[in-house]
Amino acid sequence: MRGSPLASTSLFQPRVRVAVLAASTVLLGAAATASAPAVAPAAASAAPASAAPVSAAVPQPEGGQPERGRPYIETSLFFGTAHPDGSPPVTDRQFRRFVDEFVTPRFPAGLTVQQGTGQYRDRHGTIERERSYELIVFYPTAQAGPSGRKIEEIRSAYEKKFAQESVARVDDRTTVDF
Repeated sequence: MRGSPLASTSLFQPRVRVAVLAASTVLLGAAATASAPAVAPAAASAAPASAAPVSAAVPQPEGGQPERGRPYIETSLFFGTAHPDGSPPVTDRQFRRFVDEFVTPRFPAGLTVQQGTGQYRDRHGTIERERSYELIVFYPTAQAGPSGRKIEEIRSAYEKKFAQESVARVDDRTTVDF
């Protein structure tokens, strides 16, 4: 997973990246608001049995202030660019085409791509360093099953298309307010 530095493009500039994230989250919120549960599971299970019921529309935490956001899952995928056989790394153009063909159709409401540099120990025990990408998507917890399957399709397609040993996946439960 070695690679040459990413050519400077506006998509990966920090300010543009933040703008893309903001636009993605606004679009995702508009598309997913109707299907997101009204009460966060943590807030619903944290109240003692003797407590008065809380409004389903506006969950109330201990401090009495309305909670912000709805329960979502944030999934980050980490894509390496070096090939195990030593052939040239995945280019920025190839990665963008992959996102256009495999990711956007599965998550049209929005996503974020960030450039990075990573390292890992390959299956032979060698520490490999490479240019990499982090792809982030948010989806309501109610859509965890179908979204999880889409994410696995993306991982599998990238591994196969670019001869990668793996694509790392990290899932975090969070609360998102658009």
